[in-house]
Amino acid sequence: MPLPRPASALFVASLLIGACAGPDSSATRTAEASERPTPLSDLAGVGYVQTSARSQDPAQEARMRASSELDGSRRTAIVEAAARVAPAVVNVSVIRTERVRPRSMWESFFMAPGGQRRSAGVGSGVLVRDDGIVLTNDHVVRDAERIKVTLADGRDFDAELLGTDQVTDIAVLRVQGAEPGSLPVAPVGSSEGLLIGEWAIAIGNPFASYFSDAEPTVTAGVISALDRNIVPSSQEDGFYLGMIQTDASINPGNSGGPLVNALGEVVGINASIFSRSGGSEGLGFAIPIDRALRIADDLVAYGEVRRAWTGLDVEAVEADEWGRTRGVRVSRVAPGSPADRAAIEPGDRLLAANDRILAAPLDFEALLLDLRAGDAMTLRIEGQPRDIPVVAAALPSLSAERITVLQELELITVTPQIRSERGLASEDGALVASISDRLSGQLGLRAGDVLVQIQRTRVRSAEEVARIFEQLRGTGSLRIYLERGGQYVARDFYWR
Repeated sequence: MPLPRPASALFVASLLIGACAGPDSSATRTAEASERPTPLSDLAGVGYVQTSARSQDPAQEARMRASSELDGSRRTAIVEAAARVAPAVVNVSVIRTERVRPRSMWESFFMAPGGQRRSAGVGSGVLVRDDGIVLTNDHVVRDAERIKVTLADGRDFDAELLGTDQVTDIAVLRVQGAEPGSLPVAPVGSSEGLLIGEWAIAIGNPFASYFSDAEPTVTAGVISALDRNIVPSSQEDGFYLGMIQTDASINPGNSGGPLVNALGEVVGINASIFSRSGGSEGLGFAIPIDRALRIADDLVAYGEVRRAWTGLDVEAVEADEWGRTRGVRVSRVAPGSPADRAAIEPGDRLLAANDRILAAPLDFEALLLDLRAGDAMTLRIEGQPRDIPVVAAALPSLSAERITVLQELELITVTPQIRSERGLASEDGALVASISDRLSGQLGLRAGDVLVQIQRTRVRSAEEVARIFEQLRGTGSLRIYLERGGQYVARDFYWR
């Protein structure tokens, strides 16, 4: 360190003059300033400045090393994982129109015609591809008329809904208007091989409407359980099958955000919580990312989910005195189905599938969600010496011939295979595969309906429906009988 230079005579003289100066002198102002309290904001980093000025002091150097080590220890695996994924987590805002009933005559006076009102909803999502593909929940964007995503850096973009699947609660969005390469992408891992007890990090936008910025919230916990099946607690809820359970706090608004492992990889899409109060109680559930990605690939490529089919229906078996069950019973096997070709018979008791123990029918249904055409499912059957493979096929309704009627209505002839696939009561008829919104409003039909009779003519195939409509002449009322949701209903419309 250089030694201090001796003060010159001129410098000493200036000190003497300053000492004799009046109250307006610079020395007086310096003294007054030294007595004034230092603002708290100016204290930040002071200790580090002083320490660096004495870097030759061994004690100070030891303290600096200890401080550096402490700062390094703060950057845990959770901190690093959150930093990798958080920039790609988006806030999903939707606008939808809801139909409401007035609660009083006074309220009905001010309500819009038709009992409709516009409302806003919020949720979360995660960018998984650099072309703007976002994964979120179906229930976040259901019935949305407009969707906006907001990045953690505050940028807003309109989003297009590419497809949605209510069965798995997965929806796929595409960000519009972003420059190529300008969007952050979350690293994607796998839900296979997850360990119960390993770190789990939930990232999302809980109660987003209460915060003024788009910075996502991070909560940490562990993987609590795997392959959980959740039975709905109300009419509005749905089944969730094969879910990841975590105690990382998930609150309203977290839906659609990622569940992340300690490596900073997305392993699930947060979907629901179990709560008696409406807030987190340590029971959160996420959709496995492998399933979510398979659903997303189908929605992007085909606009629908192409599930596999085994032709096998199961039912619960009798419980023991403790209320426990072991295995499931085969209730029906569709003729010509993969299960039929594998010699599975009604009454067989399935103990396991793909080495997963079956205790209830939902366990079997959860496995079907992850099955694709061409995949083999190995079944362990009571009394059989070895597991039996069943190779899944495409759903019969996907490969069946479609007959177009009225230009906007596609019908499929009901066969035993399609009856088994859809769980239909009708042995024959014409299944509505697709219908336009315009024609649906006119006829009162929707996809999944089965036309069983038109006027007094019994319908046995899609071709018969086309022939009936071709033979109609003039104008008049037309009555259609159909199966919907296991019940038979009638619809009338005016033919012209």
